[in-house]
Amino acid sequence: MTMRTDPASFSRYASGYDGVARFLHWLVVLLIAAQFVIGWTMPDIHKDTKPDGLIAWHLGVGATLIAAVVVRIVWRLTHTPAPASLSPFFRVVSHITHGLLYLALVAVPLLGWANASSRGWSVKLLGILPYPSISAVGSPVGHEMGDIHGYLAWVLFALIALHIVAALFHRFVLKDQTLQRMLP
Repeated sequence: MTMRTDPASFSRYASGYDGVARFLHWLVVLLIAAQFVIGWTMPDIHKDTKPDGLIAWHLGVGATLIAAVVVRIVWRLTHTPAPASLSPFFRVVSHITHGLLYLALVAVPLLGWANASSRGWSVKLLGILPYPSISAVGSPVGHEMGDIHGYLAWVLFALIALHIVAALFHRFVLKDQTLQRMLP
């Protein structure tokens, strides 16, 4: 594995992501953190649960998260960053991990949305723009999506933890500029 040590190459690679990509990354981080805090503290959802209080907040933040992830994916597909200076092994691991993160960032909110739809709950962006229902009210499949949503949220949490450990590994062990590429 070769590592770049000259400052000129660090600055080139440290600026791999543009300001919009960095903003969207950190917006998604904040929304995910809010979702985990709300999800852990909100009451359990049962058959007659109403979407009030923390549950309403969870739905609202989730709707915002869906929009932010869609914008982030579109931005990433249309704005390719400069490649990182990684060994072939780390490049493959990075692609797999990022692919799984994006998959989980799409699947977890969609499953929650399907569950909310099956309960007849409205999912609204910023509390104003309603999203369409994606499962029928009373749908047993939509209800099951809620359980899968909860399990996959833990998978997402694990992937995020792996992502953070990898960023710290790059910073403190490999001493490369991978982490700096996403910092403001």
